[in-house]
Amino acid sequence: MATAVICEFNPFHNGHKYLLESAKNVLKEPVIAIMSGSFTQRGEVAVCDKFVRAKSALENGADLVLEMPVVFSLSGAEGFAKAGVAIASAFECTNHLAFGSESGDCELLKKSANAVCDERVQALVRDGMKNGGYYPRELENAVKTVFGDEISSVLCEPNNILGVEYIKALNGTGVEPFSVARTGVAHDSRIAGEGFASASHIREMLRNGENAKKYAPYIPDEITFPENLDRPLLYRLRTMTREDIAKLPDVGEGLENRIADAAVRCSTSSEIADLVKTKRYTHARIRRILACALLGIEKAHTQIPIEYVRVLGFTNEGAELLKDCRLNIVTSASNGIRTGGNTKALLEKDILAYDISALAYDIPKRSGLDFTTPIVKI
Repeated sequence: MATAVICEFNPFHNGHKYLLESAKNVLKEPVIAIMSGSFTQRGEVAVCDKFVRAKSALENGADLVLEMPVVFSLSGAEGFAKAGVAIASAFECTNHLAFGSESGDCELLKKSANAVCDERVQALVRDGMKNGGYYPRELENAVKTVFGDEISSVLCEPNNILGVEYIKALNGTGVEPFSVARTGVAHDSRIAGEGFASASHIREMLRNGENAKKYAPYIPDEITFPENLDRPLLYRLRTMTREDIAKLPDVGEGLENRIADAAVRCSTSSEIADLVKTKRYTHARIRRILACALLGIEKAHTQIPIEYVRVLGFTNEGAELLKDCRLNIVTSASNGIRTGGNTKALLEKDILAYDISALAYDIPKRSGLDFTTPIVKI
């Protein structure tokens, strides 16, 4: 029996440790962590090496760490949740999916998930979007109209929204959601609490050279700086045609023209995001699109089924969990590539993402580390 956690651990901090401890204390099950690798859902390079983050997770409550393919870690909440749940439910031993939320109330989150799927709500959302509305706001307003304030209020908070997507994706899998109320500070908060700080605040501290040991059990020796990828990104965008850009995930409604024009006029990714942003296309969504451009991820890649799990690390108990996996188990990048087919197609993007992330350190690392870095064993 096991509990899955879909995560980024960017970096692993005390709030993550609290989530894993809370799940283990209540459910009494080992933890399978399905973690973003070299790029994260906010459309940025991860703050440090994926194997380093896997090691810190294994030392603080996780038993098995798997890499979510970058094609899906750079998706919006729905795609991110679906991919994570697909991997979690591929283990016969998975009983629960644990996640943090502002609510901590699984029953309320389930009601919100049902409300989001209601046809009356979807009809109102479609009408709002036709009039140029912003999807999250239109969804919240539609749920409020049909189901009232209590259920719609869930959709005001980012971790609640992701929790709702997890619950939607879990439908029919037999895996039960288990939510832990976030403690300490809010998501993306720039204010630290007693022993707790958001991952974004910790990243900011690390990149400013500040001491964050109070908020994380492990501080990486080397970290990335997203702006170091601006030149490779600009090169990529300026050598793409508008037709190429139109093939990127989430690009529609002529957005390729805005991106192409911005790539010529701007000198940083932040400037591009500011210039391209609209009511429908948030900064996070634009950053994900730009990251996909950098990695050559197209819409077609997001339709590839997940047929394998990539192992980053495990404890002795975690190694036993692999026996219950219905998918192919990849412990070597070379062997995974030799598998061919869909596994090769997704894994090649993870390897490229690792190589590109190596350029984001102030002193660039060499490429090919996916083929030489050993699996973490605790």
